[in-house]
Amino acid sequence: MSQTAIFWPMLAQVLLVYIVYCVMGRRRYVAVKSGEAKVGVFKTRGNEPATSATVAANLSNQYELPVLFYVLCLALHATNGVNYLTLALMWIFVVSRYVHASVHLTSNRLFLRNRSFVTGFVVLAIGWIWLALHLLGVV
Repeated sequence: MSQTAIFWPMLAQVLLVYIVYCVMGRRRYVAVKSGEAKVGVFKTRGNEPATSATVAANLSNQYELPVLFYVLCLALHATNGVNYLTLALMWIFVVSRYVHASVHLTSNRLFLRNRSFVTGFVVLAIGWIWLALHLLGVV
């Protein structure tokens, strides 16, 4: 298997970050244009309208757990640890992040959001365990 295949889920995750930035920009623009908010309210999140504050919160989420994802992908590539299992795990993680963002930016149903977060969390943990076993020469 090509070790560079690991970069495709990374690129998909980066795309998600750009999508969330675009949604946030659009919602902030609409809030200002409609008179719901003045430009100055975006200096701090405390005064931001709920429609864009939710997106800003989701954007923060894209810089938390996904950081471990990026590092894991790079570590797998550097150690020749990319195989069908690790690639599948990374894709599952990315799909869980897309689901999480989708739920967060639409219905914001906590149960669904939590389910998608936990799925990504567990899959990523399995990936890190696999890396440790790979480094030990067990797998």
